[in-house]
Amino acid sequence: MEITDKIFKFFGGIKPNGHKAISTINPIKRLPIPKKLIIPVRQHVGKVPNIKVSVGDKVLKGQILAEPIANISAATHSSSSGTVVAIESNKIPHPSGLPDLCITIETDGKDEWIKRNRIDPSNLSSEALYETMKSSGIVGLGGATFPTHIKLNSNKIKTLIVNAAECEPYITCDDMAMQEKTKEFIEGIQITMDILKIPHAIIGIEDNKPKAIEKLKTVLNKSKNISIKVVPTVYPSGDEKRLIYLMLGLQISKEKRPVDFGIQVFNVATLISIGRFFYHSEPVISRVVTVTGALKRPNNYEALIGTPIQELIKDAGGKSDQEIIMGGPMMGFKLPHTNVSVTKAMNCLLAITDEMKSKDTFEMPCIRCTKCVEVCPAQLQPQELYWHAKSNQFEKLTEDYKLFDCIECGCCSYVCPSNIPLVQYYRYAKSEIRDQLKSSEVADIARERNEFRLYRLEREKKERAERNAQRRAQTSDSDKKKLIEEKKAAIAEAMKRIEEKEK
Repeated sequence: MEITDKIFKFFGGIKPNGHKAISTINPIKRLPIPKKLIIPVRQHVGKVPNIKVSVGDKVLKGQILAEPIANISAATHSSSSGTVVAIESNKIPHPSGLPDLCITIETDGKDEWIKRNRIDPSNLSSEALYETMKSSGIVGLGGATFPTHIKLNSNKIKTLIVNAAECEPYITCDDMAMQEKTKEFIEGIQITMDILKIPHAIIGIEDNKPKAIEKLKTVLNKSKNISIKVVPTVYPSGDEKRLIYLMLGLQISKEKRPVDFGIQVFNVATLISIGRFFYHSEPVISRVVTVTGALKRPNNYEALIGTPIQELIKDAGGKSDQEIIMGGPMMGFKLPHTNVSVTKAMNCLLAITDEMKSKDTFEMPCIRCTKCVEVCPAQLQPQELYWHAKSNQFEKLTEDYKLFDCIECGCCSYVCPSNIPLVQYYRYAKSEIRDQLKSSEVADIARERNEFRLYRLEREKKERAERNAQRRAQTSDSDKKKLIEEKKAAIAEAMKRIEEKEK
């Protein structure tokens, strides 16, 4: 694939106020080790890992608490040293508000590490590298949380794209990480290129990050295999397929993935974690979190996984009763409660502002203005999706209007003059369709099982009838033989009596 300096332009998108400067004034901050760490066992897409510790166990920083049990799974580690005091369901940061299994560690303040040695990927076989990465706990830290070892296990990759766009308003964790962890970031890129055996990587970064851009250009001044492409600040340029189009002019359909074109995309935080793991044997036990919005001291924090988020909010000058969004204002979700802890997926905690509340007004009827159509980067018909979702016409949504091509970026909701929460309708429709498909699959399985049962019963009935007929046939032949023998015996007996009389 030819790589040029040209920047392409995708359809639609918006340019909202970034609100990024407020959280980039001060350096990334570290808080004291929390007295308790509440670490969810599963913080990734895939199977729940197998817990390897028990209540009462002493654990060290970086120690595996739960190990992956399948290919699509990831390990969970202790973020500090201490004692396991509970393994039970706890509230986690999720839109449902439902609890999940967590391991609670009472920290000892020593922050004592397990024994660590640098890992050289060049000395490992493909299988050993795969298993090593699997135990690292590294997942997509941009929010997707897909296990990274799966993405590194490919020989089809020709180009590495680094997603440094960070297009959501308010979120600045990647921006600050690139400024302050530049060496680790570049090391992560280089190691990833070595593992994938690819010659070139491109960093795609929005032009609203001048300090990070300048720092990267200085460090990469003499680099021949890592280049930078500065793209315009347009939301959602950080969407994987949108970024690929911006940088390469390659349009990837819904049915295809970047890997089908020899492209792999990694987030900034994920690459930093890869660098830390191979250079320092450090699994994912912390991440940078932007804490911003309606707070007195917005900032970025290097937070241990399992840290209660109230400690971050309090340090940033917030109140315990504030409404908090996890993620950005476009694609994030309001936390049902704030007594939850930091997870691998948590890139931002956004205290809801008055401006956001003012947009949370009464929903009015659609006026068919088509503003939503003009900004949809997936080139869909958002108003049609809305009408059919509202009236539960799910078949039309999938067959005629490509509902599942929607990336839920929120551009349509942002520009809607009627304050219709369009993305909520799409999520509802997708959920209903998935449930229907699941129910249909369950029904199909039940029908197949019933049909097989009826077939089995009919087969057994037929086999039983054949056995009975065979038995009757065998019995009939036996009876005939017995009768003949009895007659022969009777005749012989009669002849014997006659002979005796004649004597």
